[in-house]
Amino acid sequence: MIDVNKVKPEYLWYSIGLIVTDGNLSKDGRHISITSKDRDYLFTVRDALGLKNVIGLKARGYSNDKKYSVLQFGDVSFYRYLQSIGLSKRKSLILDKIAINKIYFKDFLRGVIDGDGYITTWKHASNGHKQWALGIVSAAPLFLSWLKNEVEDTFKVRGKLYSYTAKNRKNPMNTLKFGKLASKVILEKIYYEDALCLERKRQKHLECLLDVNRMVNYGGVIRPGAEIGRQP
Repeated sequence: MIDVNKVKPEYLWYSIGLIVTDGNLSKDGRHISITSKDRDYLFTVRDALGLKNVIGLKARGYSNDKKYSVLQFGDVSFYRYLQSIGLSKRKSLILDKIAINKIYFKDFLRGVIDGDGYITTWKHASNGHKQWALGIVSAAPLFLSWLKNEVEDTFKVRGKLYSYTAKNRKNPMNTLKFGKLASKVILEKIYYEDALCLERKRQKHLECLLDVNRMVNYGGVIRPGAEIGRQP
């Protein structure tokens, strides 16, 4: 069982961000699960929460290939705690704002990004310069709208919301996206030294921070009070 008063708060709120994105609250009102294709990483999350549960395997979608690892544990008290801050079963479409402790918002956001986020790079077609973007994908528009406001208020940057509907999906998917300058401000703050995180995204964040800035503050994506990320 998880004692929210004994788990290191940075670990707790990171794990809640992960549950919001890559986790699930079962119908039985007791079990919580976190799924990842990075098996070793799930062991790290398990240990950070003080759990000893077995890490299992599962398939996703219509596949029978059990290539995803899953940490599942039963804890009625923690289940109810998650409900009290805004999570629910069948949350994928209806998730809204989370009653988060603002002190640990950076840890919560890192969990969200490690779950359903991406840090990507490409070369601009016309000038050949390296571009970067930080994005978070969700089927819950109210959650992403709330998250956008929280990120912008916390880090003094600006992002954009996008929505699209794939041919094989009934409900639209939504993306919260930040460009290179805004991404640097956010990433430097949330992937701090010794932070619990997915290692491959930590490496991506370091690459982004070390890349040279060649663009001005186009569109005012960096607001007064923001701290620009490290320079090489």
